[in-house]
Amino acid sequence: MKILRQSQIDEAAEILKNGGLIAFPTETVFGLGVVYDNKKAYDWLVQVKRRPPEKPFTLMLADPEEIEKYAELTNVSKALVKAFMPGQFTMITKAKEGLPSWCVSQEGNIGIRIADYPLIRDLIRKTEKPLLVPSANRSGEEPATSAKEVEMVFKNEIEAVIEGHSISNTPSTVVLVKDDYTHVFREGVVTIDEIKKVIEKENK
Repeated sequence: MKILRQSQIDEAAEILKNGGLIAFPTETVFGLGVVYDNKKAYDWLVQVKRRPPEKPFTLMLADPEEIEKYAELTNVSKALVKAFMPGQFTMITKAKEGLPSWCVSQEGNIGIRIADYPLIRDLIRKTEKPLLVPSANRSGEEPATSAKEVEMVFKNEIEAVIEGHSISNTPSTVVLVKDDYTHVFREGVVTIDEIKKVIEKENK
């Protein structure tokens, strides 16, 4: 496993472009990342995470303007994007047609997140593709919050880790928004009350 400084972001992007799997700090917890459209990289991620392959990973983008390339947005979901992205917020919504099958759930949904962390947004821009990014942990275990913890858990199973520490150490809030239905799967820094206020304002 290579240990990369945050200044070595170009090297990290090249690893991703070539189908590699890396770990990096975010404003929530450490994440694992691969480019979204490489099946071998995706299979590697599933193996490392030890997670059922029918449970898709979140698609991480660099900018809110890109979301509609990959997801269908309602007025409510657009309001939530405006309120909470970039940020510690993951939105599950209807996937656009034509995405790789492994990015989309059996229900036709996709999870979208935009980190409020310049390093990761720059990394995605340099990679020139969105990343599939789950938390850096084995399925069912606590997420890593430092490069040292990543090294301890994954050793040489991943290609590289970017040095640093995560900030909040709390996973993002996860919300399903589809048609007129909204459901909070996990409450994080963005609270249910904050989400309700945005939805109520949009529905007035």
